[in-house]
Order: sequence, then C-alpha cells, then structure tokens
Amino acid sequence: MRTPPNPTNSHFAVTNDITTDDPVLYLSDDDRYGRLRLISWWNQERLAGAKILVVGAGALGNEVLKNLALVGIGDLFVIDYDTIDDTNLSRSVLFRPRDQGKLKVQVARAAIQDLNPDVRVTALAGNVMTDLGLALFKEMDVVIGCLDNREARLWVNRCCWKVGTPWVDGGIQEISGVVKVFVPPDSPCYECGMSEMDYKLINLKYSCPLLKREDILQGKVPTAPTISSIIAGIQSQEALKILHGKPVAAGSGLMFSGETNQVYTSKFQHKPNCLSHESYPDPIDLDVKAEETTLEQLFMAAKGHLDGDLTLDLDRDLLARLICRNCDIQSDIYQPISQVSQKLAACEKCGEVSETDIVYALKLEDRFRERTLVQLGVPPYDIVKVSTTSESKFFRLAGDRNRYFED
Repeated sequence: MRTPPNPTNSHFAVTNDITTDDPVLYLSDDDRYGRLRLISWWNQERLAGAKILVVGAGALGNEVLKNLALVGIGDLFVIDYDTIDDTNLSRSVLFRPRDQGKLKVQVARAAIQDLNPDVRVTALAGNVMTDLGLALFKEMDVVIGCLDNREARLWVNRCCWKVGTPWVDGGIQEISGVVKVFVPPDSPCYECGMSEMDYKLINLKYSCPLLKREDILQGKVPTAPTISSIIAGIQSQEALKILHGKPVAAGSGLMFSGETNQVYTSKFQHKPNCLSHESYPDPIDLDVKAEETTLEQLFMAAKGHLDGDLTLDLDRDLLARLICRNCDIQSDIYQPISQVSQKLAACEKCGEVSETDIVYALKLEDRFRERTLVQLGVPPYDIVKVSTTSESKFFRLAGDRNRYFED
C-alpha cells in the first residue's frame, strides 16, 4: 500500500504512476531528513525546536550525542568536566587520538557540528551538581543522564523533579546495561528505586566532617563500546518518544544482559515520602546575575514580593569556614561541600582535622552580605528559594539566560 502524500511538506513530490491511478510518493534527495519523515508519527520540525541536556560526555554520552545530532535535535547542551585520555578512544565515537588532554565537551561539540551543522551545541565544562542552574533544567524538553555515579544521578533526579522535566538515565558495565525513564511529577523517580546500600555507597564518599575522601577513588567501570551503542540507542529512542508525545514506561527500567541477550523490565514502587518529590511552582523572574549580584542585592530585589526578614535556602550545602580549635585558626572556604576534599580540612599548623562550619540557609549577616551569589555556591541561571517565617517564593536569576540562549 502506497503512502499518501503530505501536502504540507515541500520535500515530497506526488505524481501518477504510469500503470496505475494510485499516487506515487517521490522523496527529494536534497532533504537530509527524508527517510525519517517517512515514519508516520515523525515531526522533524518538533525535533528542530527541541532542547535536550546530555549529562556526561563519556562512552554513553558520545553515542547519545551522535544519535541526537543525526536526527537533527535543534539545541543540544552537554556538560562534563573531564578531559580525554587514551582509555576513552576505544569507546568514544566522537574522539580521536589528537584530542587527548582536551575537554570532552569541547571536542564533542566540534564533532557534532561537523556531523550535522543544523544542530546548535552548547558545551558546558563543569560539574552538574555545582555549576548548572536549575532554570536550565526547566527549559529542557528532556534530560539524558550518561553518568557513572549514584550521587550525580540523584542530583539530576531531584533537579528534574523540581522543575517537571522528564529524564532518561542510562548505565553500563562490561556488556550489560540498563535504561530508566522518569516523568515527573506522577511516575516513580530514581530515588524511589534506591536501596539502603545505594545511600551507604554515596555516604562512603564522605568523611566524618562531611568532606570528600580522596582515598576513595571513583571506580573505573569496565565497558565495551558495543553496550554503549545499545544502551545509548534505547536512551535516545525513549527521548524521541517523549518529544513526540508517545507513551513511555515512566518509572521503570529496561535491563539488557549482553551475556545471554535477555531483556527484562522492572517497575519501581512509588514512595509517597520520597525526598525527591519536591515540585517548584513557576518562578518569578528577577533581572539579576549570579556573578554580579550580592546576597543583599538579591534580598532587595525579592522585597517587592515578600515581607519580613528574608532567608535564602540553599540547594547546595555551603562550607563557610574551617575552624581549628587547637590553633585558634579560622579559614574562609565558601564552597559547596561536594567540591571540598578532606585534605583541605587538615590544619596547616598542627595537621589535625578542622571543624566544619556548614551553612544550609543564609540570612543577611555581615559575612554573607557583600558576597556574590556565585561566591555563596549559587550557579548562574539558578532558581532560588527565598523565605520568611510565613511563606516562601521562588526566583529565577533571569539576567543569566543570555549565557545559554540567543533570543
């Protein structure tokens, strides 16, 4: 049965067959996406207008980015802080030997734009947990996680839940892997599926004063490029289904065993008291920038929306100071806890581990007043929660939007 013509698509030409009255569909060889448009539900214009964030530019991230570039996703954002080494070259389709030592995101960006100039790529060299504002998550149509640790997955999950953005998680080991799809606010989330052991493994990364232990290194997961292709292909396909409004198995995982070629699915139980199930209302825009605006200036801008003494509730616990009681020494740190190593906590004078002054919320104290939001651990284009004793409101640092988008 011949496909009926699409009269709204200029890439198709319709004529009459010589031997039959049925219309014949001709494809234009000048249309890059011509074969994709033959899929009955495919909407290339929707993909050209889509925004997807890919978290991680390793083996999985390479394959996901390649797939999304081939189908013509309009805007791709990719974040990773790592550089390319020899071990990446056997598993990463976008990297070449000449790229060793370069940032993964910068090399991936150039490779994607060479692969498909239609795609706009924003390379973000940084840590998703500390350097990426919540407002960027909110603007995405889908987030795809290509990560190798639970802590970062948990962070991405909580960010997506706060702003209502679907996300697709992937994980690989040797020649097996898993894909999980999450659609807030109603489906089970990544944290719903976490076990007590998962929490223990995250906490193992930190020492008693809640600083990262440097003697516990991130494990290097053994993987083959074949499983990267398989899992990333499923992740990309699930993202395409979400973009087209097709049904997905939200709150479930698909497990693939490369040893036996068995595939099975698992549905996660929805936990009503899950800590990730916090949804933010639409934020109020403030024309401020995180790198230029002090805490005092933020509170002045928020005063038009809240009455009373204001408090900035932090999403990232802030290590304000290290205190050595033995030597009566205090050192200002002002960094998110996740960025501070245990070595830094050793007193330079006596070598003892210092006490930590960790801050979870900020009032207009002298030590915070003149510090910029970035200096207080708030990244650009974030959504911040400001509270009084009676109410809370959410504000988008809208002055930072032009860092990522050209309107």
